[in-house]
Amino acid sequence: MKEYEGIKVAELQGTSGASAAIDRSEGFHKVADSKLNVVASQTANFNRTEGMSVMENMLQADGDIKAVFAANDEMALKAMSGAGKNVLVVGFDATDDAIAAVKAGRMAATVAQQPGLIDSTAVENAVNLINGVSIPSSIPVEVTLITK
Repeated sequence: MKEYEGIKVAELQGTSGASAAIDRSEGFHKVADSKLNVVASQTANFNRTEGMSVMENMLQADGDIKAVFAANDEMALKAMSGAGKNVLVVGFDATDDAIAAVKAGRMAATVAQQPGLIDSTAVENAVNLINGVSIPSSIPVEVTLITK
């Protein structure tokens, strides 16, 4: 999506120190830092109300923010109302409310984890460990982007 390259974006991070917050932020920055202009990153603690407040503060500091990545859908859903203008919003978790917001065009996307794949990967690797097979220290599992 070349038309989005270089736009000003913000990141609503999860709870500081939480593994989900760290991993999601690292994944976001792995792509965003080279393609977008990340002008703000602040924690909103995976909390809906904090998501709105932090988004409002970010937009007061820089009214040219065009998009926000929220580390979970709770923050993303409130970021929409905190933005008070047309800001592209992407969340994470594919909650029912977020999927409905994507279908209605109020959110651009949400990221769905694949619990079945996570579970089967964990069991497969546990069996490997039991059988003395070495496994990697980190085993990523694919996620799915849900858009309209």
